[in-house]
Amino acid sequence: MSTTAGRTTLRAPAAGRSNALHAGAWWLWALGLAAAASRTTNPLLLGLLVGVAGYVVAARRTDAPWARSYGAFVKLGLAVLVIRLAFSVFLGSPIPGQHVLFQLPEVPLPEWAKGVRLGGKVTAEQLVFALYDGLKLATLLICVGAANALANPARLLKSLPGALYEAGVAVVVAMTFAPNMVADVVRLRTARRLRGRPTGGVKAIVQIGLPVLEGALERSVALAASMDARGYGRTAHVPARVRHFTTVLTLGGLLGVCAGTYGLLAAEGAGYGVPVLVIGLAAAMGGLRLGGRRSVRTRYRPDRWGVRAWVVAGSGVVVAGLMVWAGSYDAGALHPGVVPLVAPEFPLWPALSILVGLLPAVVAPVPVGGVRGGK
Repeated sequence: MSTTAGRTTLRAPAAGRSNALHAGAWWLWALGLAAAASRTTNPLLLGLLVGVAGYVVAARRTDAPWARSYGAFVKLGLAVLVIRLAFSVFLGSPIPGQHVLFQLPEVPLPEWAKGVRLGGKVTAEQLVFALYDGLKLATLLICVGAANALANPARLLKSLPGALYEAGVAVVVAMTFAPNMVADVVRLRTARRLRGRPTGGVKAIVQIGLPVLEGALERSVALAASMDARGYGRTAHVPARVRHFTTVLTLGGLLGVCAGTYGLLAAEGAGYGVPVLVIGLAAAMGGLRLGGRRSVRTRYRPDRWGVRAWVVAGSGVVVAGLMVWAGSYDAGALHPGVVPLVAPEFPLWPALSILVGLLPAVVAPVPVGGVRGGK
């Protein structure tokens, strides 16, 4: 809280080791936005989701290597959109259409390839359908990229249960590969530009690619050495019956979660969905708790899940829940018609529910050295 010229304003504090936001909160927020994107093909709502994710990333990301990967995910989403449109143009689409834009030469295919065509008529309906579908996939990728840019993978690994430690290490290593590679490419291109060398073309790509691969190999060797020094892979002795009971409890709980989720999504399973989901979650958590006995590692200064983490994670869950609820009473606004071709509407209440996802830009601590959200 600060006072300026007689006015009192509330501001998020500067991020520090004591009040840093939990990495899991960022992932829950981003997955909530991704779940909301999966419930609609309206390009206006998808664009609003991308805008919300981009604004929060711009306001709360740091200068760490993983925070620079957001632009790469945006470019990947655009590439997916272009590829989806290209497939629709050259491989056709099952969507019937009456507004023919142009016609490509059609390549005759053998009888065993019946149902597949190359070339032919390209209609406005099939392009719009491909555009909507590609926008949904691109939005999902951008939401995942927002989580990668905001959450520290190493801190996320520290928060995993002991039973998932080995799997979590593999996931975190895979997640950090792309951000570090992007950072290496940016660094090398900048160095070549300062030396007056070209940064485009096949020759430049080859000259940049070799140092990037060398850096990735060096990081892999360093990571393996650090993991060995920290005792990675060592487990405590647990009786066989406890291990078997833990396996049954975990697998049974996960199956219960799947069955309960299906019951919530299916109209005829609403009666048993909630209790089966609750029982499955309880069994899975119990199995993970028992499985953690095999882990002999300790946690130094574990991250705390505070009020701000609840607000950030809850905002993503609220966005997903409100979009699911909106689809139950106004499905036409979330899925614009393609046949016949109509202009997409801008539904007010789903749009306002998406704006709830902007809460992290207000409540999350401001990264030190980043003035994106205010000092």
